[in-house]
Amino acid sequence: MDLGIAGRTAAVAAASAGLGLGAAKALAADGVRVAICGRDPQRLAAAAAQIDADVLTITADMSDPSSGRSFVEQAIAGLGSVDILVTNAGGPPPGIFSNTEMEAFQMAFDMNCKAMIEMCRVAIPPMRERGWGRVCAITSVGVKQPIPFLLASSVARAGLTSFLKITAREVAADGVTVNSAQPGTHWTARVSKMMNQEDAGKSNPMGICGDSDDFGAAVAFLCSEQAKFITGTGLLIDGGQATGLLD
Repeated sequence: MDLGIAGRTAAVAAASAGLGLGAAKALAADGVRVAICGRDPQRLAAAAAQIDADVLTITADMSDPSSGRSFVEQAIAGLGSVDILVTNAGGPPPGIFSNTEMEAFQMAFDMNCKAMIEMCRVAIPPMRERGWGRVCAITSVGVKQPIPFLLASSVARAGLTSFLKITAREVAADGVTVNSAQPGTHWTARVSKMMNQEDAGKSNPMGICGDSDDFGAAVAFLCSEQAKFITGTGLLIDGGQATGLLD
């Protein structure tokens, strides 16, 4: 399906691997000019080589919220504009109530909430002026069904989800949509550090892990012309992992 976004531009954060890379690949495959960021220049170069298009690579570390702002500013300078913003960042270490210190909550908030807000504050105003824009935040199934062993992550991403919902309503009349893609367990480097693939697959009734490229295709759809009437919502991409009625 032609998503109607060929020739558009996108900034995809934390796209040197995993879900961010999947999103960047999917957007580029639909003719979008893409800027990606990551902490390691060598990993960024390797990621760019996997994307079938010219890619602007920018070194940025989302643990510093100001890097979110800087990334989008550099993407605008390099691409001329940013029509599509995909916010993303790594996740904080696992932890539960009894072993999660306040420093861990601050780190999670900086990386998984504040840096995302900084990106939006730069990208959205010019989208509104042009009358077209797409924001898709990569969050987590944990915003719908908190993950007990990822306490700090679940708290920070829930805060971001509130920001996205309120912002979506404010900018909707200007042709800008704001949504989130909420992954369940996908087989990424982060997940591999916490569990083996067999156990990871047990997190959902399908009994398998999600695929980053499939996830990226769903992100690309949320950024498409056809998704112009979808805003202020979160798309669970979780193999049925979340069990709540209110999705």
